[in-house]
Amino acid sequence: MKKSSSLILGIVLMLAVFLTACGTSEETGSETEANNEGETKTLRIVTDAAYAPMEYQDKGEVVGFDIDFIKAVAKEAGYAVEVEHVGWDPIFVEIESKRADLAVSSITITDERKQSYDFSNPYFQSTNKILVQEGSDIQSAEDLKGKKVAVQNGTTGQMAMDALLGKNHSDIKKFEDNNLAIMEMESGGADAVVADNMIVEEYAKNNPDKNLKVVEDATFDSEYYGILFPKDSELVEEINTAINAVLDNGTYSEIYQKWFGIEPNIEVLKEQQ
Repeated sequence: MKKSSSLILGIVLMLAVFLTACGTSEETGSETEANNEGETKTLRIVTDAAYAPMEYQDKGEVVGFDIDFIKAVAKEAGYAVEVEHVGWDPIFVEIESKRADLAVSSITITDERKQSYDFSNPYFQSTNKILVQEGSDIQSAEDLKGKKVAVQNGTTGQMAMDALLGKNHSDIKKFEDNNLAIMEMESGGADAVVADNMIVEEYAKNNPDKNLKVVEDATFDSEYYGILFPKDSELVEEINTAINAVLDNGTYSEIYQKWFGIEPNIEVLKEQQ
């Protein structure tokens, strides 16, 4: 009888330990909670690492201006970060489903996007520009009429072409990322690429043998990038506070000069808040 009781007691204790272990493995949300008091929380951050020099992959690691920036902001706010390349369209799925805490990926703040997501204060000023082959007769946005134009799907480059040529116009060729759009132009399948200025300028600068030129047009409005959050995220306020600190303490200027070699116009960003 004693032997049987001991055996039963042992089984019960083992079962209790097993159930306790299972219970503690349950996820508590996309933001990783600290297991011990004082442990730094880790934010899951998603991006589309195909936007050099803003975000791209170098030997398997996601790097770029945006990555240095968000790491500095997170550090200021007291967080660690885990940055994951998921692609452009999946960014919005991950954020809307709250599987990620935030996204940083040269995401322009628009009224349409604000309906479904929250944004931080602006942290980067940009505009669309036109990338063409040397010798092209395209000298302005108006010259794109009657031409094949490659864009990344779902970007402000596509929005600009929708406005100029008409939504879903057959001359607008949409691609998953800007690299594919540029390849289409280089292969002769498109006459031009419309994308954010930093993207096309960086590509033209790094590929002098391809004889490319960048065309500016004043009809393309300035746009501003923001950090993307799920709607009603509690992180927005503290991340905005951290952004302002990074703008004020010289960290932003240091990162900007590292990637672009010039001083940023911080006052313009603050005017947009």
